[in-house]
Amino acid sequence: MRTVDLIHRKREGEELSPQEIAWLVEGYTRGEIPDYQMSAFLMAVYYSGMSDREVSTLTDCMVRSGETVDLSAIPGQKVDKHSTGGVGDKTSLISAPLAAAAGVVIPMISGRGLGHTGGTLDKLEAIPGFRTDLTVEEFRAQLAKLGLCFIGQSAQVAPADGKLYSLRDATATVESIPLIASSIMSKKIAEGLDALVLDVKVGSGAFMKRQVDARRLAQMMVGIGRRMDKRVQALITDMSQPLGYAIGNALEVMEVSQTLQSAGPNDLTRLSLELAARMIHLGKVTETIDEARELAQRKLLDGSGYRKFKEVIQAQGGNPNVLDRFDLLPNASGAREIASPRAGFVSQIKAEDIGLASSMIGAGRDTKEAAIDPAVGVILEVKVGEKVEAGAVLCRLYYTKEEHLEEAAQLVEDAFRISTHPPEERELILEVVG
Repeated sequence: MRTVDLIHRKREGEELSPQEIAWLVEGYTRGEIPDYQMSAFLMAVYYSGMSDREVSTLTDCMVRSGETVDLSAIPGQKVDKHSTGGVGDKTSLISAPLAAAAGVVIPMISGRGLGHTGGTLDKLEAIPGFRTDLTVEEFRAQLAKLGLCFIGQSAQVAPADGKLYSLRDATATVESIPLIASSIMSKKIAEGLDALVLDVKVGSGAFMKRQVDARRLAQMMVGIGRRMDKRVQALITDMSQPLGYAIGNALEVMEVSQTLQSAGPNDLTRLSLELAARMIHLGKVTETIDEARELAQRKLLDGSGYRKFKEVIQAQGGNPNVLDRFDLLPNASGAREIASPRAGFVSQIKAEDIGLASSMIGAGRDTKEAAIDPAVGVILEVKVGEKVEAGAVLCRLYYTKEEHLEEAAQLVEDAFRISTHPPEERELILEVVG
């Protein structure tokens, strides 16, 4: 078998056999196939795509390239939730405690933000003392005790994916739907899950800008899960404007606290409840999705989800009092208001620009190794569809350094569009797949 022949066949749109894909992945993981050949193969996949069988084989090979986490000794169904990334998307910190409070076991292996999208680990690490670098033994012990644990991906889980992802990042092949699907699913299946709920974002603040691409990605990931005997459902959700009002790590933790106390924004509350309900239903706690929705709502209203999140913060070394006293969280030293230039209706808030501006003042990173400032970010004062007067505050930028502030403020100002007529309402949950 020669790598160049497999590159050529994939470039011509041919389907590779499971043995050929396994040979490629194993050879690259061991360092026997050089980066330049694997780069050529990834570009061939980018242009020619992959069949369902090829994607499932690639996913399986990446799972088998490292360790899998055995959670079989812990009673109950293990369900995780994954978002493809957005702006102001802090639903994991709400839906996971709600579902755990309802009796689902949730091993949540989360990621960091990159570019304009936020990461769950960064939000959690804005809580002073919170540890996400738990050992597998600590992870299992906390799951057995509390039913919920948040950790980062270890180098031992799906190492082939880690190598391939770095290469995709450097070769402009990140946007390939088969490669995204196999990357996400390999990490999730290696966790030892029974079921998975996916939140596939679409719109200006999402990786997928078109609903047709989001649907293809959702269908592909649901298909991989089914072929690997996992229960998977995907929601396709709108990310044309930020989710909730807060963008930035400590600011989003504050909004999570408000939401878990039934005082959060409507869009964030609605989506978090629906994701929690899907996790509860796939976790076999209820017979129907409607019963799961009622249970998720009860766990929100009676404070169970809020108390569960406090227990998890305490168990992972953080100070649970941050959810009551926001002064215990990192706080920015400066604030800049962005005012509406005219009266009218807010017809657009470009999520990507808000995310980029927030990242520019320190809330995000351009490389995985870069440090972030947990205190900074943006708080919206309005949402799409609302009426504003001339001079009304549209949002506030919270910063600790003035570097890039003017550029970020301009980007935020340009993200808002004020029109004479109210815009058409857009659904938050656009489709359910699986």
